[in-house]
Amino acid sequence: MVRTESTMLALGTSAADFDLPDTQGRRVRLADFGGSKALVVMFLSNHCPFVQHVLDGLVALVREYQPRGVAFVAIASNDIGTHPQDGPAEMAKLARAKELPYPYLFDASQEVAKAYRAACTPDFFVFDGARQLAYRGQLDSARPGNAHPVDGADLRAALDSLLSGRPAVAQQRASVGCNIKWRPGNEPEWFPR
Repeated sequence: MVRTESTMLALGTSAADFDLPDTQGRRVRLADFGGSKALVVMFLSNHCPFVQHVLDGLVALVREYQPRGVAFVAIASNDIGTHPQDGPAEMAKLARAKELPYPYLFDASQEVAKAYRAACTPDFFVFDGARQLAYRGQLDSARPGNAHPVDGADLRAALDSLLSGRPAVAQQRASVGCNIKWRPGNEPEWFPR
């Protein structure tokens, strides 16, 4: 595990399109979320201790905000040649076991991760109704081994601002987690080495 921070994609960036399979083989596209007030795109993985640490709290947060018009989608982009536990079969098992309330998509080409400049898992991107980036960064300050609660404080603040029509929260902290496991030779030029 390489502890990696998110790249902090420029605010106002348009959401990159995607068309990826979920854990049941259905195709999910960016356009499928067109009616939502906000869209949270999350880069996650099964094996990462940072994701495992926050997953139950994240699922609770999703269930709280979905009725308020916020859509969520998770994307796994790790190389399954080196990390088979992050592949579609294991993703489907996790989705069933945790009763994930959002689509969990597999980015085999890693092109979607590149388009979002996702660097770590977990990595969060919040887009407004026009699909312009309003927040990127951490869920909260909880990390494996620290005493901070998994309360989703940073993501909650961003969503509450957006839903109430206020400007994006000014203080946005980079997410910290496991680096995306790029296929050899597929690493983006901006990826920290």
